[in-house]
Amino acid sequence: MGISSSQPEPAVVAVTIDFPPVNALPVRGWFDLAEAVTDAGKNPDTHVVVLRAAGRGFCAGVDIKEIQRSAGHEGLLGANHGCAAAFGAVYDCAVPVVAAVRGFCLGGGIGLVGNADIVVAADDATFGLPEVDRGALGAATHLGRLVPQHLMRALYYTARTIGAAELHHHGSVYQVVPPAELDAAALAVASEIAAKDTRVIRRAKEAINGIDPQPVHRSYRFEQGFTFELNLTDAADTARQAFLDGNSRGR
Repeated sequence: MGISSSQPEPAVVAVTIDFPPVNALPVRGWFDLAEAVTDAGKNPDTHVVVLRAAGRGFCAGVDIKEIQRSAGHEGLLGANHGCAAAFGAVYDCAVPVVAAVRGFCLGGGIGLVGNADIVVAADDATFGLPEVDRGALGAATHLGRLVPQHLMRALYYTARTIGAAELHHHGSVYQVVPPAELDAAALAVASEIAAKDTRVIRRAKEAINGIDPQPVHRSYRFEQGFTFELNLTDAADTARQAFLDGNSRGR
């Protein structure tokens, strides 16, 4: 359980999220994920990173129970910094990151996928930001990289989800496959890239990030400021507790 790394194909490192039952990451988990992705990219023998998850869904975001248990603002601040580190590690990874998404991809999962280079999804994958229902804000930066602006706003305000097929229509999901074929499909894309000269691909990653019109680090941190502001009111705590009270059986 936790974050693990393996090498399923030559020059390809798979970083796996495994926090049962729903892959809601604790603070330490976000930092461990950031470290695993960064270390993989720094290794000259790694040409591509595949980010995937064990269990029935890709990621349900932060561990709200941990935040509610923490004293003062410690849990929220830890989650904020951990998410920023993990999202940033995916974006800044020295090699391309292929996200393999099955089941639910919510909250922090959107931050990871939105910053990935390529997204391959199972046909049962759903994507969404329930933040407004949790008394928080964040990752609109990353959802806006997956869908057009007005659709992003509609999904954000309503906390509704969107399916892999529709994201494929918008071009943000590269390929949609049956769940049983997800790992193989992601590895096939990764292996195709890994076969190329990594010196060129690494420079290509750096160049593409350099011309990105979205300053992802700055804009996400801007969003997080409003999350902290909400936490100074009772809106955030009330929303988080209501979620836990209504969903304790599923967590």
